[in-house]
Parts: sequence; C-alpha cells; structure tokens
Amino acid sequence: MRKTKIKLCGLSRPVDIETANRLQPDFIGFIFAPKSRRYVAPERAAELKAMLAPSIQAVGVFVREEPETVAELLRRGVIDVAQLHGGESEEYVARLRALTDRPIIKAFRIDGPEDINAAQASGADYVLLDNGAGGTGTVFDWSLVQTIDRPYFLAGGLDGENVRSAVETLRPYAVDVSSGIETEGLKDAAKMERFVAQVRAADREETP
Repeated sequence: MRKTKIKLCGLSRPVDIETANRLQPDFIGFIFAPKSRRYVAPERAAELKAMLAPSIQAVGVFVREEPETVAELLRRGVIDVAQLHGGESEEYVARLRALTDRPIIKAFRIDGPEDINAAQASGADYVLLDNGAGGTGTVFDWSLVQTIDRPYFLAGGLDGENVRSAVETLRPYAVDVSSGIETEGLKDAAKMERFVAQVRAADREETP
C-alpha cells in the first residue's frame, strides 16, 4: 500500500503534541515566523519537541530567517527539517545547505505554470506547493500540478473534507495542513484525527 506522508503544521501546545503522538503523522510543523499567529519561540519549540514521539519529524517553518539561525536549530535538534516559506532564493538554499545536511523544503506559491517550473528547478530536497502566503485555507488550481515530476508536499486549503480527493487525484508525496485542522484558531483534535484518517483511507483504496 502506498503511504502518503502527512504533515500537521502550526502546532503550539502540549495538547497538540499529545494528539500528534496518538495519530502518528510523519511530520509536525513549528512556525518560527514572528508575524504568524501560530508563532512559537525556539525555547517553546524545544520543550514541545522533547514531548514529541521520536518517530515523528519536526519541521521548522521560516520566513527569510538568517541561515545561521535555521542551521543552529537543526544542529540542536529542536527541528529535524527546515521549511522555507518566504520566497527565499536558490542562493539562500545553497547557503543553508552549506551549513547543514538536514533536509530542506522550499514552499512555492502556485498561481500559474511558471510557478510549477520554478518548483521543478529548485535545489531544495522537497518542494511544497501552496496558495498565497500559507495558512490561508484556500485551494489553488490542482490541474497545474499535473506536470511536476518530483516529490512534493501539497498544501493550501486542505481539510478533512477534501484531502481524500486530493490524494486520490494527485498522489502527492505528502499533504500539509494547518488551518484545516483548527477551530477558532486552535488545533482541533477531532479535525486532526479526521484528516489523518481520510489520507490513510485514500491510500488503502489505491488500485495496485
């Protein structure tokens, strides 16, 4: 059975980590962009990471942060993967790669075919295809994804109601959700559970 990887992003409370440990996604995300309402300070992230099951990788989401700061959080084990969400250049990716051997995800806002071309050419280990600035709860035109032939994280407007269709239609490497598993701005355990269940149901029903 194919296994679509799952990333539950924007976790900020111990109860969120407890739910993640029960559901066992592949990744969880900490937001280190100070302007985000989901922002967590590095010290807080370290406390939450200590609670996280070792089988789950923590992704740090950054917006134009200094590469040395990102590399230091990776070195300390506060996060396992870096996600760049601020339109960072390929030169930035190269600078970060020179500082760490940990995986790098680069996010791309998908408005047209030229954005898919840019994602295709990225030097990051993985690309994340999103709509807008991220966390907007809006789906982009999935037909644009059909031409990409590298592993990608699908984000942007996913929730427990549409993620099964997304997995069945696009078969992405991974799916990423934040606002789609929230109620009144906080992570909702029931929505997290439904999202994970729908992804795994789509995987089970894939034709061999």
